[in-house]
Amino acid sequence: MRVSSFEQLGVFMNIEEQLDFLSARAVDFINRDDLKKKLEKAAAEGRGLRIKYGADPSAPDIHLGHVVGLNKLREFQELGHTVVFIIGDFTGMIGDPSGRSQTRKPLTQEQVAINAKSYQEQIFKILDPEKTEIRFNSEWCGKMKFDDVIRLSAHVTVAQMLARDDFSKRYAANQPISMVEFLYPLVQAYDSVMVKADLELGGTDQLFNLLLGRELQKVMGQVPQCVMTLPLIEGLDGVKKMSKSLNNYVGISEPAREMYGKLMSVPDDLMWKYFEYILCWPKDEVQAMHAKVVNGELHPRAAKDRLGQAVVKRFIGEAEALQASEEFTRIFAQKELPDEIPEVVLPAEEMGLLALMVQAGLSKSNGEARRLVVQGAVKINDEKVSDPRMQIVPEEGMIIRSGKRGFVQIKIG
Repeated sequence: MRVSSFEQLGVFMNIEEQLDFLSARAVDFINRDDLKKKLEKAAAEGRGLRIKYGADPSAPDIHLGHVVGLNKLREFQELGHTVVFIIGDFTGMIGDPSGRSQTRKPLTQEQVAINAKSYQEQIFKILDPEKTEIRFNSEWCGKMKFDDVIRLSAHVTVAQMLARDDFSKRYAANQPISMVEFLYPLVQAYDSVMVKADLELGGTDQLFNLLLGRELQKVMGQVPQCVMTLPLIEGLDGVKKMSKSLNNYVGISEPAREMYGKLMSVPDDLMWKYFEYILCWPKDEVQAMHAKVVNGELHPRAAKDRLGQAVVKRFIGEAEALQASEEFTRIFAQKELPDEIPEVVLPAEEMGLLALMVQAGLSKSNGEARRLVVQGAVKINDEKVSDPRMQIVPEEGMIIRSGKRGFVQIKIG
């Protein structure tokens, strides 16, 4: 039985089995004994636990990297627990005080509201809305006075903050660290106090912040939250963690064809992690498929097709998954064109190839278009073009292909 089917498992599990189920695929788990006590107490009182998860409102597009954590949250829900999904709108309206992050620019209240709505539309493809509590940390942080902030800061030492890996490295390298940066983890920790979290879930890069929440709850008289981290999933490049800013992501709201095509480009060695952490297939089933590929019984492309279809089926639908697979085969294996090609209206006037690609929406800039041409990724009517200085006169019905999935058909107007 696959966990991704999300059966009502809690009815059939004792506490030890629930602990095994919930801790599966976790990297850090602090700690089993504490969570066991919480589960036993909650069961005796006929209630669920409060599982906290924080989200940055500056990047509302949910991708497969986020799905790893959302899957685990859904597993907690299936055992009767409540997910407290905190949108960090208070810190989002401040932005990144270090000036080092281009993805954490200050947001307006209107932008936060738009992003929050987008979050809810996407996360409920995985989470149960009936067992999800959406909270904004401006509810409590926005009401704090300066003396409240000072009293809160008194609970944490500079030595504790410098124990965080990135802070310690920057301090050792004599790189500036603003006071506001110290307050960010404190705000996240204070969120745990305000929602009375029983457990906080995050990526491995969040371990320090999660532990700080545990400490702050302790000094404020609450039972400390348990902490669980999950691995960060590499993106399509197979090197860096999946991120929209790095353009190595697969969004869960992308068109089926785009989603499937991206997954077919995943490095062979990485797809097994996607099976395990994104689709939640049992480890022994993933290992058995991997062995077949290694032994030559199954082609890597066939395994990747299973991955692509399974992901598209989960987030869009079975018919769309099959259609995306068949179209991919036609385009890339049989060298045929897709069923539907977007049309772009252009004048029948001579223009540079790079300008043509930008106007056709096949690249965002002349520089990006130049790289695609030089890499041999551009074709006109199935003929490869390699000269970025080439001049083109658009013709009715001309088909331009850029990369693996970019197609447009010219319409003269």
